Amino acid sequence: MELHQLEYFCTLARIKHFTNASKAIAVSQPALSRSIAKLETELGVQLFDRSEKQLELTAEGRKFLTYVEKGLRQLELGRSLISTDSPEKGSIRLSFIQSLGSYFVPQLLCAFREQYPHISISLKQDTPASLGQSLQEGKVDLCLCSAMISAEHVGWIYLCSEELYLTVPKNHPFAAKSQINLQETASEPFIVLESTFTLRLLSDQFFELAGISPDIVFEGADIFSVAGLVKAGLGIALLPKIPALLSPDITFLPISFPVCQRAIGIAWNTTTPLTPSAAIFQRFILNRYTAAD
Repeated sequence: MELHQLEYFCTLARIKHFTNASKAIAVSQPALSRSIAKLETELGVQLFDRSEKQLELTAEGRKFLTYVEKGLRQLELGRSLISTDSPEKGSIRLSFIQSLGSYFVPQLLCAFREQYPHISISLKQDTPASLGQSLQEGKVDLCLCSAMISAEHVGWIYLCSEELYLTVPKNHPFAAKSQINLQETASEPFIVLESTFTLRLLSDQFFELAGISPDIVFEGADIFSVAGLVKAGLGIALLPKIPALLSPDITFLPISFPVCQRAIGIAWNTTTPLTPSAAIFQRFILNRYTAAD
């Protein structure tokens, strides 16, 4: 079993097409086919189901892929740790939740690049449900998220808190208030995020603390859709007051009770050492928010 066979296998597993995979790794299709066939012979199992137009991994192939990806990541990490290149010329794979992508992440990366202009950063915007899995599978080095990820072997450190506001249309009776108790909204139609989002889970907790059962008229897949529907007068919502949501047609009301905030933190896989460049980024962001306190 040779290293290039494993690399070919991972590429084919991702692309699921011999011709396209062979182009991606710059080898001929027959050479790729022979390599995969040899690997299957050595393992004594069939890795791919070739009965359909699009290749699919067999059950054995899926199990094997998990370990191969982990092994290749460890090799890459080993290379980076013994490399003579400066860690300030490396790369970072960073994931983040959608609602941080319009202000928090850009501001952070601009500040980071001023100090470390030669570290490249690849970004992945992920759903809350996939954040922990991406870290566990080694697809990203670090993750910026709004709550502690409940996944095995994932660490999380608090960075800062962000207030949530009652967001109402400008012509809503509540818009004239300077602040509001969430209990006052018991009879109002609410627009919320889908149940997989951490902001929705937080909102449900705040509703429970206020002792109300909101009339939910729509569940959205992103905060921008939620804000748009509030703007259209279809309901009210609990949202962070971020620049991308500000509009003269929407009023953000501070909530007097309960205290409505979400925590923002940075997460990583605790079973795999960070690459030198990722460690630099982690220290940078921790120092940045420690200093802010």
